[in-house]
Amino acid sequence: MSTLPIATTRQVRQAATALVRADGRAFAAVLALNAAAALLGLAGPWLLGRIIDRVADGATAADVDRLGLLLLGCALAQLLTSRQARYLAHRFGERSAAKVREQLLDRVLSLPAATAERAGTGDLTARGTADSTAVGETLRDAAPELLVAGAQVLFILGAILTVSPLLGSCGLIGVFGIALGSRWYLRRSRPAYLADRAATADLAEVLAATAHGARTVDALGLGEQRLAAGAGAVGTAHRARMRTLYLRLRYFAGINLSYTLPSVLVLPLGAVLVAHHTVTLGAAVSTALYLQRVVDPLDNIVVLLESLQSSTAAYARVEGLAAATEAPATEAPGTEAPVTEAPVTAQARAEEREPADDRIRVTGVHHAYPDGPDVLHGLDLDLTPGERLAVVGPSGSGKTTLGRLLAGLDRPRAGTVTVGGVPLADLSPERLRRQVVLVTQEHHVFLGTLRDNLRIAAPAADDAALTAALDTVGWQHDLPDGLDTELGPAATRLDGARAQQLALARVVLADPHTLVLDEATALLDPATARHTERALAATLTGRTVIAIAHRLHTAHDADRVAVLTHGRLTDLGPHETLLAAEGPYAALWHTWRTT
Repeated sequence: MSTLPIATTRQVRQAATALVRADGRAFAAVLALNAAAALLGLAGPWLLGRIIDRVADGATAADVDRLGLLLLGCALAQLLTSRQARYLAHRFGERSAAKVREQLLDRVLSLPAATAERAGTGDLTARGTADSTAVGETLRDAAPELLVAGAQVLFILGAILTVSPLLGSCGLIGVFGIALGSRWYLRRSRPAYLADRAATADLAEVLAATAHGARTVDALGLGEQRLAAGAGAVGTAHRARMRTLYLRLRYFAGINLSYTLPSVLVLPLGAVLVAHHTVTLGAAVSTALYLQRVVDPLDNIVVLLESLQSSTAAYARVEGLAAATEAPATEAPGTEAPVTEAPVTAQARAEEREPADDRIRVTGVHHAYPDGPDVLHGLDLDLTPGERLAVVGPSGSGKTTLGRLLAGLDRPRAGTVTVGGVPLADLSPERLRRQVVLVTQEHHVFLGTLRDNLRIAAPAADDAALTAALDTVGWQHDLPDGLDTELGPAATRLDGARAQQLALARVVLADPHTLVLDEATALLDPATARHTERALAATLTGRTVIAIAHRLHTAHDADRVAVLTHGRLTDLGPHETLLAAEGPYAALWHTWRTT
């Protein structure tokens, strides 16, 4: 299940209210036009009843013609008013849907990296596609239709009770049945739809993971396991979908009875009342027509209510990203916050202290991943600004975990990781990235030109600065259109090595105070990797560089080397000093040189 939060009903209501207020004039115009159209729609049955009564009283053809022309005029006016109301409602809905999508994009881009990683691609993809689309369709289509239908029902019921309170009470019986059925449905449908959308997101996550790791699945013979995982996710999604279908079927069955009952009652009751001269024939006909006419808007409300519940659940997931952007950015689920630090709130972030300097200190750090043992045990490390530190050690020794802590992506279970006296984990993403940038083996090439991909790191950079950054990382300027070359699967596709160089060029442009390289040159050949690392070091003179590597030539070029073994710091010092000490680092060095 996703770790991203779900907005409460109150939060969804507040968000929807804010959308309406942001375009209040248009919404008021939609309401006014819908009300006018509903009022004009009442004229038809009433005028028809008047015609019947006037004919019974011996009215002339001219009188009937005048009433008929008035009826025709009201029908035409209702048509034009309804059309304009729908036009304005759809424009309001499209503008509101655009705001929701823009807000969603802003929030996704503001998510802390650790939060996005824990959420998984399936849930974020579902919220950004199916959920936001459902919200947009509701704002564009369902919401205006619901306004129209609601206004029609209210005015028609008012007209029925005005024409004949006794006959009108038959209509209230149907409304009462619909209200009871809707109350039953609404209490059960929200959690059912939330479960349905969560199951769909989990299914997308399983399918995306299997597709992304298809080669690994084939190489390790994991096909049966992935098929079983996919079948399990499909089964869960199917059960969740069947639950919503069951609720809809029961709801609609009760609603259909509520539609039929008023018409069944009003016809014989009207005949009796007309026979006893309690109501006129015209009033009875008008009431019957009103009751017949109220079925369509009520039916629309029922159908739209079902759609509204589904979209409300989608909106709760979309709006839940607001809480995710305000939550502590680096606290992993299942881990405890450091006992020395209070939880970070949005207000506290707004008032956070600026680091006094660029000095990074690791003090008594222990860290564990959810439901697992500690992978780091009491680390202490003091980095001097401008220092080049190489972190080495056997696989599984905790190097990458330390890199994530130094980059502020994760919060230590105990102890602190600070920059300039301020805990890295407490910095907002904007301030954190001004201090530290993490570069790993995983890189992304965005759709767009090479220039667009580079300017992500420095929007104001000119072409000369972009070219200089590419030169720093050893880029071969052989693309057909240079900086204007379109990148992506349907255009020019970069291999892993060139994508890695592109990511490193972004680092040069970003010019961070501290750079954490976690096997950032692993896809390059050894000679190019060493050249690139040295060029980066020269370009980032005065910046702190922490290089996590298996290739120990990185350690040879560093100011100091830190050796991790089973999550503990077992060696720390310059390359030559550690070699002379014949300790863990010397053993690693000799092993690497002989392989």
